[in-house]
Amino acid sequence: MEIVDVAVIGGGQSGLAAAHALRHYGLTPVVLEASERPTGSWPHYYDSLTLFSPARYSALPGMPVPGDPDRYPRRDEVVDYLLRYAAALDADIRTGVRVTEVREAGGAYEVGSVGGGRVAARAVIAATGSFGRPYRPQLPGLAGFEGELLHAADYATPEPFVGRRVVVVGAGNSAVQIAAELARHSRVTLAIKAPVKFARQRVLGRDLHAWLAATRLDTAPLGRFLRRPPRQPVLDDGRYRAALAAGAPEQRPMFTAVDGTKVTWPDGAVEAVDTIVLATGYRPDLPYLRPLGALDADGRPLHREGLSIVRPRLAYLGLEWQRSLSSNTLRGVGVDAARVARRLAGELAGRCRPQ
Repeated sequence: MEIVDVAVIGGGQSGLAAAHALRHYGLTPVVLEASERPTGSWPHYYDSLTLFSPARYSALPGMPVPGDPDRYPRRDEVVDYLLRYAAALDADIRTGVRVTEVREAGGAYEVGSVGGGRVAARAVIAATGSFGRPYRPQLPGLAGFEGELLHAADYATPEPFVGRRVVVVGAGNSAVQIAAELARHSRVTLAIKAPVKFARQRVLGRDLHAWLAATRLDTAPLGRFLRRPPRQPVLDDGRYRAALAAGAPEQRPMFTAVDGTKVTWPDGAVEAVDTIVLATGYRPDLPYLRPLGALDADGRPLHREGLSIVRPRLAYLGLEWQRSLSSNTLRGVGVDAARVARRLAGELAGRCRPQ
């Protein structure tokens, strides 16, 4: 069986940042990516997705995003950037390899996969993100909805929904962005449990991320103090607040019942709905770690700031609030990757030094 220093599971932004950091500490990573390109989930997000952070704050370590540093890159620009980043890495990136299980094997880890056989790894970094595990809350009557029910992970463009009655569930960035886009073609309601919270995109003439970077709040280790991730505000340059104020989309408290294709609102109003879109986020997608007992009953990793508390030399990258506000973003995962790589290098050799 092939023996490697570190198996990095997932070849998206987190896995690529991990490979970069591991090489810096003299380790030889093997990146195992399920898709045919090392771009993670980015190609599967909706077509119009736009970063809320400018290009200058949206890069992985060692390679800036090309072009105007103050623009807000679109989805396809991020995909192209990740491909260039992967091509420039001095790392073994294996695509078309879906990891199915990780088991303990004589002080190392045996990594089993479809498309890549089995490898023995001295350490493992789980960097598969969460896109493969959309969160679908148990809302009243939703299981019996007879219209079209989909998650934001399944949404691409507004064209299939033209003229339809649509309810988007959620109050975060993706929910508001999708609802506002659909509202230009359909009648749309944003169903919320709490009012949408907005944060200004620009403060005193500068993008909010400039202030977060200057104050280091973006990468401050605040995650250790949180029992649960706080609800993130919607970053807005004014367009989304104006759209909601104009009723396109409208906001309503969460429906109280669903009967067939009819939705009942808290005020007693009942109406037919064609489509419900759940923009309700994701959960860590780590089923391959179950043989290690590394997850809790809900499939969440047992860790402290990205380092497993139940297994040595097992680490995570790209978790929401893993360590900081920006842990699961392009702009912040590199900081976490450097810390995890340094700790693993120390555990593996005790003598690894930056190259």
